[in-house]
Amino acid sequence: MHNLDKYWNGLLHIFFPQRCAGCDAALYHQEHILCSSCLYHLPRTNHHVDRVNETAKQLWGKVTFQYAASMLTLSKSSRVQHIIHNLKYGHQPEIGIYLGKMYGAVLKDSLFLKDIDLIVPIPIHPVKKRKRGYNQSESFAQGLSESLGIPYDASLLIRTVNSASQTRNSRIDRYNNVEHVFAIPPGRSGLHTGKHILLVDDVITTGATISFAAQVLIDGLHCTVSVLTIARA
Repeated sequence: MHNLDKYWNGLLHIFFPQRCAGCDAALYHQEHILCSSCLYHLPRTNHHVDRVNETAKQLWGKVTFQYAASMLTLSKSSRVQHIIHNLKYGHQPEIGIYLGKMYGAVLKDSLFLKDIDLIVPIPIHPVKKRKRGYNQSESFAQGLSESLGIPYDASLLIRTVNSASQTRNSRIDRYNNVEHVFAIPPGRSGLHTGKHILLVDDVITTGATISFAAQVLIDGLHCTVSVLTIARA
């Protein structure tokens, strides 16, 4: 039966090959999510070895945090932009899980995450989640959790306003669009008081979304917050 399964899987791969999330090339049988070329050329930041990195600088003066880092650098029309687009709009939450596991393996022995108690993804509004079917940041949090052995909680922080997409907004509009849109649900504030929470998102651009979400956690839980994103634009 095992050999028969391998036979059918081989046929399916020949006639219906999986596509690389970064370049859309057909994946070889041993490849998963990303092709070998995209894996090799990913613009990794190595933020985890430098506390004074570009993502941290983006948040300076906006919110108090312990550590901040991004896995990749995002530029226009790049393979990273293609990956993020497929994650958010291509009905492929497995991309986020894959990237979370990948980054978790890098961070496992880093001082960056040595005292994290809980991973919390930036939430999307329930209306948007029903339409998309998943929260891409939660997928990333799940992958990190599985790799690091740290629990994640996708219900500790909620989005109360269904804001418009930030993609085409100016810097000022981005801040106005996410101010007062996050909250901690009733009855949840006492569960993680004083903990060190890792707040994760797919992309940091201006830092507005993460700053406001982090401040809600800090004010509501009297906790310490660190930040992790898949990419930095």
